[in-house]
Amino acid sequence: MRGLASALLGVENEVTLLDMEASIEHLSRSTPQGAETLLVVVEPYYRALETAGRIAPLGRELGIPRILAIANKIRDEEDARVIREYCAAHHIELAAEIPYDESVRDADRRGRAVIDHAPESRSVKAMRGLAAQLA
Repeated sequence: MRGLASALLGVENEVTLLDMEASIEHLSRSTPQGAETLLVVVEPYYRALETAGRIAPLGRELGIPRILAIANKIRDEEDARVIREYCAAHHIELAAEIPYDESVRDADRRGRAVIDHAPESRSVKAMRGLAAQLA
């Protein structure tokens, strides 16, 4: 996997997205070495926050210059506050807040992408905003 990732990440003028497991395993194996940006998806739960707190330093050790958090499944202001404070305390830039959205679950049940199932949903709008920011 590391060899494939290295080959893909080395292609000039191309964007490569690697969707890795929610763990530190790929980082400890240096899979994303050479990446320009590491997106860490964080949910408002203790274990998810602690995982992000371990992922960011590993990304920095690999020399990844831009490490961004994406707050996911935000149900209310308290969820957002907890993630904002955790990210600030751990020097992780928060790039986006994706709201909890039943249309994501509904799309998954139908075997469809949420962007096709509910293109005007709150979560899709937030993800489009994130994509524009990253571009």
